[in-house]
Amino acid sequence: MKARHVSKAQPISKHWRKEEVSVSVPGRICLFGEHQDYLKLPVITAAIDLRVRITGAPVSEPRVTLHLPDIGDQKSFALPSQNTPIVYEEERDYYRSVINVLRRHDVQIDRGCECTVEGNIPINSGTSSSSALTVAWCRFLLEIQDHPTPANFLDPKVIARLAYLAEVEEFGEPGGMMDHYATVLGGILYQQFGDQVVTDRLPADPGSFVLGDSLEPKDTKGILGRVKQGVLDAVSMIREQDPEFDLGKVSAESLDRYSALLNQDQMDVLRGAVLNRNITQEALNLLRSARVDRGKIGRLLNRHQDVLRDQLRISTPKIDRMLNAAMDAGASGGKINGSGGGGCMFAYAPTDPEKAAGAIRKAGGRAYIVKIDEGLRIEGGPGGS
Repeated sequence: MKARHVSKAQPISKHWRKEEVSVSVPGRICLFGEHQDYLKLPVITAAIDLRVRITGAPVSEPRVTLHLPDIGDQKSFALPSQNTPIVYEEERDYYRSVINVLRRHDVQIDRGCECTVEGNIPINSGTSSSSALTVAWCRFLLEIQDHPTPANFLDPKVIARLAYLAEVEEFGEPGGMMDHYATVLGGILYQQFGDQVVTDRLPADPGSFVLGDSLEPKDTKGILGRVKQGVLDAVSMIREQDPEFDLGKVSAESLDRYSALLNQDQMDVLRGAVLNRNITQEALNLLRSARVDRGKIGRLLNRHQDVLRDQLRISTPKIDRMLNAAMDAGASGGKINGSGGGGCMFAYAPTDPEKAAGAIRKAGGRAYIVKIDEGLRIEGGPGGS
């Protein structure tokens, strides 16, 4: 996707000339539709009450200074002139990439700042810490500039799109946009991807989840590349013989007719995509009601995990043990969360989350009892809540 140029002739926001401000953004779990967004298939996400927060103020010189106490680090870099791109100095250099993307969209970013970035979202664990960071940094920069900001840039969906460009497209990553919309909008969200992104907030209140960090580093690029490319290659090969093939409509039962065209790995990930699509639709029908059938949601999560483990092969033995421990402790269901190969899982434990959390810890994980949370918040400054 190409970054679309936005006209300068837009209404001007009155929310500018801020001094100290704080912006916070939640992490997320993918309830249903893991590995679906980049295939333009629906997903259901939930923002959780673990957040990243950026607090700071503008400074007189064109320099960004970032205090990063969670990782015991500090970064500082000069802001070049508006039309001079900032050179990246590290892999996934999000603090610089957000500035470059905003400037390409005619947002003037020339005011330096000093701020602290901290949070309690597990890092590199599948709970969208990086997407929450890029969303928060984008909104923070817009908030502190000493120039009027076009009002449409303060639209949460526009911020989600800009953060996606800065995190994914800027570095040629294979991921999709669901994390950025999930974190900026919050709540339980149905997302459908196509020529436009359609989002629908679901009214369900499912209760508590227990997020379990396996403490195993995940291989986001490797897993996403294998699964995504496997499905895309399979679809491309099928369409050479059947131009009407539609991943959004094909039935799981009819996939065997294409087995002669594909190798086993391609068949596995293709079948996994279709099965996960069907599970997501079943979940959507349940979550459209404010009164949730918790048993059915738990069983759907377990079916989803079976597909992620057996067809997409993104789970790990440790995560399987953590899930089994949570189920033995009374959780209704659960699945791996995020791209996989490590990172986090979550258990759905609406009645006794403490017991499920203890079981996850005994299985070697770090546990967080979490609930559904709102999206991006401005928490300080004249426009804060």
